[in-house]
Amino acid sequence: MGWKRGWRRKLTFLFMPCVSSCFSAAEEEQQAQSKKGLKKQQKEAEKAAKKAEKQAKVAAEQQSAEEDDFAKDRYGVSALVQSQQKLDRTLVRVQDLTPEKADQLIWLRARVHTSRAKGKQCFLVLRQQQFNVQALVAVGDRASKQMVKFAANITKESIVDVEAMVRKVEQKIESCTQQDVELHVEKIFVISQAEARLPLQLEDAVRPDGEGEEEGRATVNQDTRLDNRVIDLRTTTSQAVFRLQSGVCQLFRDTLTKKGFVEIQTPKIISVFRAEDSNTHRHLTEFVGLDIEMAFNYHYHEVIESITDTMVQIFKGLRDNFQTEIQTVNKQFPSEPFKFLEPTLRLEYTEGVAMLREAGVEMGDEDDLSTPNEKLLGRLVKEKYDTDFYVLDKYPLAVRPFYTMPDPHNPKYSNSYDMFMRGEEILSGAQRVHDAQLLTERAQHHQIDLEKIKSYIDSFRYGAPPHAGGGIGLERVCMLYLGLHNVRQTSMFPRDPKRLTP
Repeated sequence: MGWKRGWRRKLTFLFMPCVSSCFSAAEEEQQAQSKKGLKKQQKEAEKAAKKAEKQAKVAAEQQSAEEDDFAKDRYGVSALVQSQQKLDRTLVRVQDLTPEKADQLIWLRARVHTSRAKGKQCFLVLRQQQFNVQALVAVGDRASKQMVKFAANITKESIVDVEAMVRKVEQKIESCTQQDVELHVEKIFVISQAEARLPLQLEDAVRPDGEGEEEGRATVNQDTRLDNRVIDLRTTTSQAVFRLQSGVCQLFRDTLTKKGFVEIQTPKIISVFRAEDSNTHRHLTEFVGLDIEMAFNYHYHEVIESITDTMVQIFKGLRDNFQTEIQTVNKQFPSEPFKFLEPTLRLEYTEGVAMLREAGVEMGDEDDLSTPNEKLLGRLVKEKYDTDFYVLDKYPLAVRPFYTMPDPHNPKYSNSYDMFMRGEEILSGAQRVHDAQLLTERAQHHQIDLEKIKSYIDSFRYGAPPHAGGGIGLERVCMLYLGLHNVRQTSMFPRDPKRLTP
């Protein structure tokens, strides 16, 4: 028992120094950490004080600057336009800024195309659709340093309202459409601000392929354009393309109205849909169709002449009224002027085949034209007749739809025709069979289920006039007239097997 008590005392004695030693080490470590924490807090406090001092200084300078900024009410970001008020203000169009408006104070709304600050002034290029003008914001009686800085920092593609004095310039401004004047800005307000990072640069999107490669300047490929079509449609080239396309529609409508045609709207979903291969440069799964159907008296050539005259009137109207747009497109996509004849050249299919055979093409009398042969024939016709527009008549009956009227003189051929621009088809048409019995025979020949087209055949049982017509692809006409190389360039939001958005 005694030994055990002694052992316990000894054991207790032996542990006492260890506990005391450990406590002292922990205390020292805690004190050291406290000192470090205190130094850290002191540093953070000093840093915060410096930051607060700096912020106060900046705020003071900013307040002082604002107090000294005499032009602070002449620029800024406007409140969101929610139709809060009606301003009695006339906005001048950029295209109307000519020397006749010199020394006039005007308002305009435009996009900031580019900006370049230099010393106490900032040069802006303001763009409105396909027109642009140079503008100058300079320190002076009407603009402060702060106003110049504000103008220089407006992001590209932002929409601004500008009040400015129109001034003549001694030397033409070659980089702008309005070359004889510039604007001296007195007020500038941002109406809609664009994000700083754009998906593509407009100056790159209008640069011709291959230009600037040595300097390392970029161009924009077609997929990038179409992926960002909302921006791409702002380029001067796109603006010109779709203005010309609008002109085609207007000329088509006006010409046919004068000829006594009646415009009708048939049921459709947005536009016409195709069930053919659309993975080509000239095909879309969805396109805009301009269709002509006409009753004739004795010969379907009456219809051909009416359609070709309509096309000629369109070509003349574009040539005479859309030179600005044509030249704008040609800057980026050069092409030869479109040529046509009056009256329009009409060749029979056999003549076209003979021309191709002379050029070394092997094809049968009743073979359909392949795309390469169409293009080759277009080149041959251009060389021989100096025209980009012609009609190929009397196609083989075997390559046309069942409702095509057979040629009364040669059963192997038909009263059908195609029209071509620059060697590519833009219209396919024919005299339609208007007799129910013949239509039935032709359908049976093509092994078509009569029950499925019963309503179509029945529509000819109650007296139908001889008639013919054709369908025109609007986008293709615009593409070929301008000498472009892909129909997607003339479709605002193209649809094909690989593209459903945007």
